[in-house]
Amino acid sequence: MSVTVDGDKSGLVPVRVRRILRGPRPEKVPALVGTACTLIGLIDIAAGVFPRFRASRMHAVAEVLPGTLGPLSAALSLSAGVLLLLLAHGLKRHKRRAWRAAVVLLPLGGLAQFVWRHSVLGALLSLALLALLLRHRSEFAALPDPRSRWRALANFVVMGAGSIALGLVIVSAHPRRVIGSPSLADRLEHVLYGLFGVEGPVGYTKGVDWTVGYSLGALGMLTALTTIYLAFRPEHPAARLTDDDETRLRALLDQHGGRDSLGHFALRSDKGVVFSPSGKAAVCYRVVSGVMLASGDPIGDVEAWPGAIERFMDEAKAHSWTPAVMGCSETGGQVWTRETGLDALELGDEAVVDVADFSLAGRAMRNVRQMVKRIERNGYTTRVRRVRDLDEDELAHVRRAAAAWRGTDTERGFSMALGRIGAPGDGDAVIATAHKHDDDNTASPYGDLKAIIHFVPWGPDGMSLELMRRDRSADPGMNELLIVAALQAAPDLGIERVSLNFAMFRSALARGEKIGAGPVLRVWRGLLVFLSRWFQIESLYKFNAKFRPRWEPRFVVYRASRDLPRIGFAAMQAEGFVNLSLPRPFTRRRPAPTPRPCAHIVPATAEREVRAA
Repeated sequence: MSVTVDGDKSGLVPVRVRRILRGPRPEKVPALVGTACTLIGLIDIAAGVFPRFRASRMHAVAEVLPGTLGPLSAALSLSAGVLLLLLAHGLKRHKRRAWRAAVVLLPLGGLAQFVWRHSVLGALLSLALLALLLRHRSEFAALPDPRSRWRALANFVVMGAGSIALGLVIVSAHPRRVIGSPSLADRLEHVLYGLFGVEGPVGYTKGVDWTVGYSLGALGMLTALTTIYLAFRPEHPAARLTDDDETRLRALLDQHGGRDSLGHFALRSDKGVVFSPSGKAAVCYRVVSGVMLASGDPIGDVEAWPGAIERFMDEAKAHSWTPAVMGCSETGGQVWTRETGLDALELGDEAVVDVADFSLAGRAMRNVRQMVKRIERNGYTTRVRRVRDLDEDELAHVRRAAAAWRGTDTERGFSMALGRIGAPGDGDAVIATAHKHDDDNTASPYGDLKAIIHFVPWGPDGMSLELMRRDRSADPGMNELLIVAALQAAPDLGIERVSLNFAMFRSALARGEKIGAGPVLRVWRGLLVFLSRWFQIESLYKFNAKFRPRWEPRFVVYRASRDLPRIGFAAMQAEGFVNLSLPRPFTRRRPAPTPRPCAHIVPATAEREVRAA
């Protein structure tokens, strides 16, 4: 009995058989090609380095791969292996330029196989892979990532270190052909000379010196060429918020800003934005390590959210970025998952205080009440005002103090930080300051100013915490003092709700400390407490809980579980906890005029206050 596979509707052919006969699905081709390039690259490198490998049965496989060509097989094998390894990741990410490079490399490799080795099989393999790439060329349409010329220096450092390490392996891979007993310093010197095409102090017999010399020269040439290419290629800067984008976003926030407490943080200048076709909604994002990272809910009309989300996903697909959303609300998570097929995971809770329900009375508020009264008895006073009510001199004074009191060299913040104070258009923001008049004020460049808390608007009747800064010489408890002062002054400012910090994994910490918690939950809570030594997870939760807030869950939206580590790492980079920028040892440190703190992570100075309380 014969069974037709194409167009089969009878169900007689097993699904697995039909998939094998039809070949890989188009969307899986880039991953397949990238994996093949990785394996071929590793084999080519091994074939060029280890002489025993070149004499083994595996060499018969390596002989038909692009790179091992004729009398220069070792050097060309190394070159092809390194180039294929460099291309593999780009092919997996559907990058158009990686596809173009592979399309050029494969026919050249096939031609070299036929001319130098007379290998018909090697040429056919190259042409087969080339045909696969040409057939599925529509899958390789991703545009370039944001880049700068700093990557050229990074490539030089990484490729140089890798070339030196691989060069030491090459020099040491021929122990029976070495003349004498060269030391490690001699071998390292030989590698360094060889990368520049100069003969070094180590000698070999039976022509091995030519193999080693060509191999080291090839590594040096690859390092130089890739660095030159990255240095002189056109820059492709990351998207930035333009003046027109900011104007349109402010118009949307004026109409719909009360929906999400993170809405005003979309106005950060280092974010890009995509608008819905109607212009009634927008999604702001930042690209970090190949992750297209949005924060909070889309801005604008909920009915227009799907259009903005679709534009966001189209942009991610065009560049082959990994889409992710950090800290969206439950409503936002439902819309994101419904419109995109992505998944959502609860990340933590946002502390929101209803001003009408806040009071220092009662046993639950005793610790905060006692701390505030103690600080007031020590002579501290507070002022809570709109930013527009500060004159230019006082505003500049506050900016300088906030920049000087930043607890870390790295400015932190992305999802709940604006990165500026008193910019045009931010006059509705609220700033609370603590003051103390004493004889030591003359020695301080900031006079009687001791602490600052800055809130951004959350619609017409709310505000969201943006930064907390204090003078290190001030008494502990400045943050509690100013938060209480802001909550007490909120009715006069027309504020009905105040968003405080975001507490990651709050529910796990709260349930894990209760009686009857299971062993798994207790282990998870123990791990979070351990991580709190560096990321202040538990202390921030306890700090927020002092003010008896209601907890609003926040979610992370992601494509697949395997993307979560990458998304987490990108989020840590965006928030400023991981800094991969190049060191600048010769740059003078100057206080930033517009500090960019992280509002949902307590700064180092505030952390000491939390512990003291």
